[in-house]
Amino acid sequence: MNKKIAFFDSGIGGLTVLHKAMQQLPQEQFLYYADTLHVPYGTKSADEVRGHIFDCVEAIVRENVKAIVIACNTATSLAVKDLRAMYDIPVIGMEPAVKPAVEMNRESGKRVLVFATALTLSQNKYNELVSRVDDHHSVDSIPLPELVERCEQLDFDPEKSAAYFRRKLADLDLNAYGTVVLGCTHYPFYTPILRTVLPDHVQIIDGSTGTVNRLKHLLGLTEQTGMRPREQVTFLSSSGRMEDQENMRRALEYLDTNYM
Repeated sequence: MNKKIAFFDSGIGGLTVLHKAMQQLPQEQFLYYADTLHVPYGTKSADEVRGHIFDCVEAIVRENVKAIVIACNTATSLAVKDLRAMYDIPVIGMEPAVKPAVEMNRESGKRVLVFATALTLSQNKYNELVSRVDDHHSVDSIPLPELVERCEQLDFDPEKSAAYFRRKLADLDLNAYGTVVLGCTHYPFYTPILRTVLPDHVQIIDGSTGTVNRLKHLLGLTEQTGMRPREQVTFLSSSGRMEDQENMRRALEYLDTNYM
C-alpha cells in the first residue's frame, strides 16, 4: 500500500497547501492533521507551541507516513530544525515568500507587505530571512491574528472580511506596494476577498508553491495527471472530534470552489 504524505497545521490553514499538492499530485494519498485543541498558535508562547507541535508530529509519525509537510509558518519557525533531527523521513517546512516578493519588485521600486501572525513575525527565523533578502529595506509587515480565528470558524463573509482588511490597512499607502505576502497558511482562504480591497496592480503570493515543489523534489515526484480520487485525504485532529473532521472537509470544498 502506498504510504500517505502528511500535512500538519494548528487548524485548517494548512489545507491551502494541501489543496495545491492535491492539484499537482492527484495519484497520491494524503493525511491532514490539525491541532484543533490548541489553535491558534500565533497568540501563544513559543515554548507552549513547541510542545504541542512535538506531540502532534509524534502522533502523525505513528500513522507510518512517508513525509510530513509542516504547513504552518509559525510551527516551521519554532520546530522544523528539531523535527528534522528527530525523524528519518522528509520534513518540509514553510516560510513567508519574502524572497520572491522582493525579487518581483526590485525593478519597480515598489514595497512588499507581509501579513503573518505575531509569533511568526517575532521569531529570529523570519527576521533573518528579511535581513538576508531585503537589501533595499522595502519589506513591511503587520500581524493579522484575528484572521486565523475567523478562518477556523469558517467565517468567509465577503463584506465583513473586506471591512476587516480595510481597517487593518487604513494607515498604509497601498499604492506604494507591489506585492502582498500571505505569511500564514490560513490567510489564502481570503485571497478572493483581499483582491477586492487592494489596488489592481498589487500581486498576492504565498509560500505554498515553493513548499509543494520542495515536497516533490524530496520524494522524487513529478507533476501528475488524472482525476483526484473521492477519498484522497484522511482527516485527523488532536481533539478527535468528528465535527473537526467535518469542518476540514467543508474548508477543502470551499477551496475547491474559491481558491485558485
